[in-house]
Amino acid sequence: MAVSMARFLASLSWLLVFTGIFHTVCAEIAAGTAAAGDIPHRRFEYKYSFKGPHLTQSDGTVPFWVHTGIPTSLVSSVHEKLGSFPFLWMEEAFRSVRGPFIQMCFPAGAIPSADQIRITPSLRSQRGSVWTKSPVTFDQWEAEVSFRVSGRGRTGADGLAIWFTANQGLEGPVYGAADQWNGVGIFFDSFDNDGKKNNPAIVVVGNNGKLVYDHQNDGSTQALGTCLRDFRNKPYPVRAKIIYYQRTLTVWINNGFTPEREDYEFCTKVENMIIPQSGYFGISAATGGLADDHDVLSFLLFRLTEPGQNLPPPEQEIPKEEQDKYQKEFENFQEDLKTKKEEFQKEHPEVQGGPFDMYESVSERELQQVFEGQNRIHLEIKQLNRQLAMILDEQRRYVSVITDEVAKRSAGQAPSQEMDTVMSNQREILHGLNELRTTFTASLKQLTSEAQGNAGGLGSYETIQHFNDIKEHLHVVKRNVEHIIQKNAAPVEKMKCPELPPPSACLSTTPFVVVVVIQTVLFFGYVMYKSQQEAAAKKFF
Repeated sequence: MAVSMARFLASLSWLLVFTGIFHTVCAEIAAGTAAAGDIPHRRFEYKYSFKGPHLTQSDGTVPFWVHTGIPTSLVSSVHEKLGSFPFLWMEEAFRSVRGPFIQMCFPAGAIPSADQIRITPSLRSQRGSVWTKSPVTFDQWEAEVSFRVSGRGRTGADGLAIWFTANQGLEGPVYGAADQWNGVGIFFDSFDNDGKKNNPAIVVVGNNGKLVYDHQNDGSTQALGTCLRDFRNKPYPVRAKIIYYQRTLTVWINNGFTPEREDYEFCTKVENMIIPQSGYFGISAATGGLADDHDVLSFLLFRLTEPGQNLPPPEQEIPKEEQDKYQKEFENFQEDLKTKKEEFQKEHPEVQGGPFDMYESVSERELQQVFEGQNRIHLEIKQLNRQLAMILDEQRRYVSVITDEVAKRSAGQAPSQEMDTVMSNQREILHGLNELRTTFTASLKQLTSEAQGNAGGLGSYETIQHFNDIKEHLHVVKRNVEHIIQKNAAPVEKMKCPELPPPSACLSTTPFVVVVVIQTVLFFGYVMYKSQQEAAAKKFF
């Protein structure tokens, strides 16, 4: 009895353990489902993004971004001489000439081109960075960065960094940006400074503006999250997706082995992370004793909002100073346009209206839309008119058949049930045609009134001609239907259809029996003859 009770207690304890595990797993699944359903709304922010092709403007700058390095005047003059490839000769100079003259003439910095921004070329001791001109004012965001890090050696230096800081760190010792930043930096470290053979690595480091970056240990003493990923010399661009949502920073990496854009792998997550509410995005890179080309192909930023939360109107997002500035620029542009139009008309009086009349006004556009709508109505009515004409043709054929049949019958015979059915169907068809005629008449009146109301605005011969065609077609339909009604209004005498004679037999009984007997005799004769032939053949064996 004691053994049975012990077994019962053991089974009960195991049952309680399994029950607890089952409830825990179910709770985790429910929490994961709820979290997956809580998907934030993404809105693309073009003022904090760049992407090729045509990444740069005519003066060599990137819209809404500022970069450190080669002066803008030099970039503009080179672009005028070389067109859309302003930096090819610079890159060749960097690669072929190694000396202080190049460092003096072309200071370290980012080199924008049509399809990418080269943060640093593969030269020793180079720094460069690009930063947004305007601060980001929303709290939650998602950044997608596409870049290449390529070099000739098996190891490179120093690396690339993606920043979100309260101030622009244009130049400095931390991957080409300023130290003691206030914000967060995601570092793609290529060189193993501490000798622990844990590079290339991706490190997330936060700073409140007071900490000095630990170069000797590759920031490992200050890292909030890290993962080991090799991002150098990949066949496809490496992609990083950085999400800051509900005070949680998550980093996803596409290693660049496949062209799939959404083939991301989880790297690291930092929870309960507080960053400045307003800040600048930036990308920087640096080289040391070893050198790599650090090229950024695109930077795409998305605003994240929680489900059910309304986005602020665009007017509130633009500061009052910028609104006044843009309004003033627009007014100046309008004045310049008016002045140039007057000058053109004075210089070319033979041109009627000038080239500016090629653009339609708002009223002209509205009238054009009205005309297009009425034209579509006209086409629909023409289609209905064709269908009604087919019905009328079929009706005329039926009426002619019935009339001919009635004429052939004598006047004294009583009408049959089939003729009653045919005549009732004819009346229903005529009733339907009469309703169609009424509908078309009402549509014609409505279109005629609209055409008269818009005649002053449109005033075109084509529009009036369209409505005249519609009216003419409807009058033809009306005459045809009235003719059918009048033709079928008088009672007609209904006669019976002629009865078909009974079918005659093609073959009588006597010839059929004779043929069967002859075929039977022939069959048995053939069988006997065949058997005798086989018996005679067997005698020789």
